[in-house]
Amino acid sequence: MAAEGKSQVKNPNPLLNILINIVFPALILNKFSAPEKLGPQLALLLALSLPFLYGAWEFFTIRKHNLVSILGFASILLTGGLGLFQVDGFWFAVKEAAIPGIIAIATLVSLKTSKPLVKLMLYNDNVLNIESVETALKRLGNQEGLNRLMFHTTLVLAGSFVLSAILNFWLAIWILKSPAGTPEFNEELGKMTALSYPVIVLPSLVVMILAVWMLVRGLKKLTGLELQQILSDQVKH
Repeated sequence: MAAEGKSQVKNPNPLLNILINIVFPALILNKFSAPEKLGPQLALLLALSLPFLYGAWEFFTIRKHNLVSILGFASILLTGGLGLFQVDGFWFAVKEAAIPGIIAIATLVSLKTSKPLVKLMLYNDNVLNIESVETALKRLGNQEGLNRLMFHTTLVLAGSFVLSAILNFWLAIWILKSPAGTPEFNEELGKMTALSYPVIVLPSLVVMILAVWMLVRGLKKLTGLELQQILSDQVKH
């Protein structure tokens, strides 16, 4: 039972993620920003509190440092701060592009460290059967081939974040036209939040899947293992 509970914590419900991070904030911003309801500032704070509190709950429950999660928290706090200070929509666009842009740079720079982000994101026990892969690599003497594969996979992975940064900036510039601190601006922010999934997440996810495909295909060549031997039990189930 304990193992089952732990597995549930590590694998949050994807539908719940979408509802709390996209659907509910968009509804609050669109439906409750009018002065006779919550008002623009209170609606913005409430909409931002949902993904922030849910992300904080996940973070402290899993108790594992995650750079992407930390940057996500920073993004939510920046959005709230920019909204409360009523800055121009252009700076929202800069902020929206900055977070994935920072992750892209960090992904590339981490190649020079002992813990590349590509390994934290893709080359781990949640995705791959690391023990079988490492054993086969050592047996065939292909550790150097793994380094080259990690480099090429990192380029594609960083590319997914660059694509996200570009789409984030374009979407914000296209939608955010009204002055910050107004009900109209909150409605536009809600529209941007709702469109972020099909316009930004899906294209970036396609590139991310390409990175995983490159990694798995490369590992099959380097290890001689079949797909079922390379993937972790969590992925297969």
